[in-house]
Amino acid sequence: MSEITYVRGDATVPSVKGAKVIAHVCNDIGGWGKGFVLALSRRWPEPEAAYRAWHRDRARNDFGLGAVQLVRVGPYVWVANMIGQRGTRTGSKGVPVRYEAIDTALDRLAAEVIELGASVHMPRIGCGLAGGKWSRVEPLVTERLVRRGIAVTVYDHGEDGG
Repeated sequence: MSEITYVRGDATVPSVKGAKVIAHVCNDIGGWGKGFVLALSRRWPEPEAAYRAWHRDRARNDFGLGAVQLVRVGPYVWVANMIGQRGTRTGSKGVPVRYEAIDTALDRLAAEVIELGASVHMPRIGCGLAGGKWSRVEPLVTERLVRRGIAVTVYDHGEDGG
């Protein structure tokens, strides 16, 4: 069985051939402005615009924890906005990450990725501003994506490994 490939670099610039999906975790309150989304917005306006419209029209769509929105940004590149955190701040209820929502979103993403024949590229989702632990997220990525034969590359940006 294949495993997750770890590389140092920018997840918004996957250097592999074929269809690629860049997956990341969003919050459930419509906030877009810190963390990995800034790197996405520097490259493409579409993921942010699609996320904001999705949130704005949430009374009439599936926006919510565990939902996935695929946004095409190039001939062979999509961005997967996955709702995997409740709010944006750590408070009395703990950190914003919701592992169950990430698990559901990855499960939904897998079907889309298989249909596209794509590989998946991501930072350590849910582990930045969402406050999650990679030791909890990695098994979800392995179970939902890698075990289904999907090639997954995780990108560590910068010198600190984070």
